[in-house]
Amino acid sequence: MEITGPMLDRFDEILTPEALDFVATLQREFGARRLELLQARQARQAELSAGGLLDFLPETKHVREADWQVAPPAPGLEDRRVEITGPVDKKMTINALNSGAKVWLADFEDANSPLWENCVSGHLNLRDALDRTIDFETGGKTYALRPDDELATVVVRPRGWHLDEKHARVDGQPVSASLFDFGLYFFHCAQRQIDKGKGPYFYLPKMESHLEARLWNDVFTRAQELLGIPYGTIRATVLIETYPAAFEMEEILYELRDHSAGLNAGRWDYLFSVIKKFRTRGREFLLPERNAVTMTAPFMRAYTELLVRTCHKRGAHAIGGMAAFIPSRRDPEVNAVALEKVRADKTRESGDGFDGSWVAHPDLVPVCREVFDGVLGSRPNQLDRLREDVNVTAAELLSVSETPGEITETGLRNNVDVALRYLAAWMGGLGAVAIHNLMEDAATAEISRSQIWQWIHNDITLADTGAQVTKELVEQIIAEELAKIAEEPGYDEKLYGQATALFKEVALDDDFAEFLTLPAYAQMP
Repeated sequence: MEITGPMLDRFDEILTPEALDFVATLQREFGARRLELLQARQARQAELSAGGLLDFLPETKHVREADWQVAPPAPGLEDRRVEITGPVDKKMTINALNSGAKVWLADFEDANSPLWENCVSGHLNLRDALDRTIDFETGGKTYALRPDDELATVVVRPRGWHLDEKHARVDGQPVSASLFDFGLYFFHCAQRQIDKGKGPYFYLPKMESHLEARLWNDVFTRAQELLGIPYGTIRATVLIETYPAAFEMEEILYELRDHSAGLNAGRWDYLFSVIKKFRTRGREFLLPERNAVTMTAPFMRAYTELLVRTCHKRGAHAIGGMAAFIPSRRDPEVNAVALEKVRADKTRESGDGFDGSWVAHPDLVPVCREVFDGVLGSRPNQLDRLREDVNVTAAELLSVSETPGEITETGLRNNVDVALRYLAAWMGGLGAVAIHNLMEDAATAEISRSQIWQWIHNDITLADTGAQVTKELVEQIIAEELAKIAEEPGYDEKLYGQATALFKEVALDDDFAEFLTLPAYAQMP
């Protein structure tokens, strides 16, 4: 393997010859299948663009009708009532582990800007945390780990199948970012986690089919074999955050059944995927502005109900979506609103049968835990709630047109403003960014730009002004919102220049970019 990224302080502890050989073996054995599956995504997109619809697969009906269960919950994953998400920088590593959450999603994906130093130092932070050699000091404050029995269980999210790690090449080809992130963590930390009575656990993002889940399962099997770790030690929770995956939930669990830890409802990316998959299909799949699309929309309700039913039918955990609100320690009014919204969100999820849910900030852990405590009591989960009352049809999953809400200039400006702020931060090395009292990640920018693309291509008239959404109007609003941001302290002209150019490319070009992180990553050093 050839490494072209700089070898910064202590990187040689992670990028050892043995670890790189391990990743190279995975890349050589599974890289070609990964590329074939990415081609299959394109073929399915062509079918949808030509007028096709998504449906439950007839060829896997036998899987849906058969009697099978996933593996029982692994140590440290029995009780998942509160999970916190965040990037793998040193401060977040300590704060998340100390937060009181049951699980920390240690994120190399949407909450992490994939600068080379972020990706490699993240592995150092995880290993140091397991060795209890991590600490952090800033502004006169020292951060250190609590005792092991008070720490959250680590669940690592590698980058998705569509991404490369451009600083690592095998046989002249870039390495899959998924295999790079998974491989380095597994090589260095799998046995460390086992020695602590837990195991190497993962969240798997952006999958679009059960065949992609089968590939992950084969990677897991081979990785365990190579390091002499018992089959079935790895556990993975799959994010159902693409539209096609919602129609293959049972099949995805089945493919990973010996390594499965459940499914998660990844709501923002799911909305992005709805737009992306049916972007050429006119108003039948047109969504109102982002803040108007709630989890009570009929098609979103169908998605979450089906997820809980599917998981509990198969003995798997169902994990709810993100509460992105950030409490304010300086503004009691903002704080009260945020906590009430989180409480309502988690009350709905716990009542629906979810076994736990996500928060983005340590201050939200207590309210999420309190809500789930009220439903679970001393039980670790509610897998016994089979939700046999749920019978979701394909038509219900596809009922996007029944979503209430408007498209306004206020919503359009919000999409522009948030996307510009996020992309500037992302280009500068931050992947989880506090914007207007919400913790935003890459999914935020994706839905913001894809909505604007969709509105332009459907001749949408704004409900509050009567103006039609055109490229010219969006460019005018970009200039106006950028001028406001430029008046704020800390404005970085270079980063916002990059962000503006990138946003125009992915929101205004006639050709729809599959993921904005692809052209954005190409601009990174």
